[in-house]
Amino acid sequence: MKKFPVFKSKIVLAPMHKVTNIAFRLLCKKYGAGLVSTELLSANAIAKNNKAVKMLALTDKSEKPVAVQIFGQNTEMIIKASKKLEKNFEIINFNCGCPSKKILQQGGGAALLKRKNKIAEIVSRLVKNVKIPVTIKIRKGFKGKENAVEIARVCEKSGASAIIVHARTVEQGYSGNADLDIIKEVKQAVKIPVIGNGDVINGDSCKKMFEKTGCDYVMIGRASIGNPFIFKQINEYLKTGKEIFQTKKEKIDDFFEYIKLAKKYEIFSISDTKQKAIEFTKSIAGSKKLRKKLNKINNLEEIEKMMKWLLIN
Repeated sequence: MKKFPVFKSKIVLAPMHKVTNIAFRLLCKKYGAGLVSTELLSANAIAKNNKAVKMLALTDKSEKPVAVQIFGQNTEMIIKASKKLEKNFEIINFNCGCPSKKILQQGGGAALLKRKNKIAEIVSRLVKNVKIPVTIKIRKGFKGKENAVEIARVCEKSGASAIIVHARTVEQGYSGNADLDIIKEVKQAVKIPVIGNGDVINGDSCKKMFEKTGCDYVMIGRASIGNPFIFKQINEYLKTGKEIFQTKKEKIDDFFEYIKLAKKYEIFSISDTKQKAIEFTKSIAGSKKLRKKLNKINNLEEIEKMMKWLLIN
């Protein structure tokens, strides 16, 4: 087992499909995320040098420390991919919790929760073959077979450096309430660091997760979409008990900074820009009108005009 790093903040960014690209990660890092992560990447695709997936593994030294999250169920391909990735990352996170039907059908993600011996094989082999810490993301389990504690123990015994627990069942997906008790049970069952994940949307809910579960770190997912400022907001609340908020101008400035970074790292696209315009302005008055107009816009200049219009209205 390799020692899990200590971060400047105990609030970390969750891997999210089509969200946690390098431009977004850099904004989260700017606002105080202790650790950022790539979106979920296919180990098979990385092992086979798939160019599109390799682009998703692009990193920059200014975002360090950064984790790469991978999925798969073929041990040799997982190791091959991890050896290709480790030089650019501080942590490899292996996913055993994704509820996506597509990934479940491949035998990856949360499907592995039904195969504890397979998880033990993958984790132990992975730990032996890479030089950086290996963490595992799990879920509460399947309905009627909530085996997060058992799986966490298997991962610890196999050499994992930390466990991330999304406190919902596979069937829940991202609906319903997260069960903080399962994070607490995992924390009490293992000696390695435990990262809690689920339903943290502000400083108060983050503080409650720490207090109710005893977890070592808290992972922020959906609440950060279009809102990288949440990391500064939560860190400030935990430090002082005060809620801080962004102005409309600051939110829109973040959108423009995102576009600048997307261009710099050559990941810019109009479809992503339109989506980010929606995400970054979600809580701003007049954003509904913006969303309707965005459907008819297909160039950056018009999107920028719309954002500037929103700023003065």
